[in-house]
Amino acid sequence: MKIGELSKRTGLATSKIRFYEDIGLLQLVKRAANGYRAYPPEAETVLRLISNGQKAGFSLDELSKLLPSDLSDWKHEQLLSALRQKLADIELMEKKLADNKRQLNSILNDIEAKPGDMACADNAMRVISQMGMGKRRR
Repeated sequence: MKIGELSKRTGLATSKIRFYEDIGLLQLVKRAANGYRAYPPEAETVLRLISNGQKAGFSLDELSKLLPSDLSDWKHEQLLSALRQKLADIELMEKKLADNKRQLNSILNDIEAKPGDMACADNAMRVISQMGMGKRRR
């Protein structure tokens, strides 16, 4: 099939398909005598794997190491290991985000607890000193 049809089937722009080809992620392309690209039906599968992999958080570099050049030659243990690692990475990011959220909520609560007669600059110094970031005494 030609690139335009592959683009319609996958929903990917032709420029993105060419990019994946240029970086070696899509290797299933042949050139016709007239120079047009010709893609086998498997190219659609590869492009869907790339798109879904990116949606799952894999970088193009990670995908290039995972995707076999022949779809019948998957490395089962390597694939499972990569998926487990990606899940562990996401769990670590979730923990960091939860920690960041707790910290921001704490700061927000401290700022909102400003006494009514206190100037904003004084309140900022009050909050900073509560965070242990005020001037250090020598």
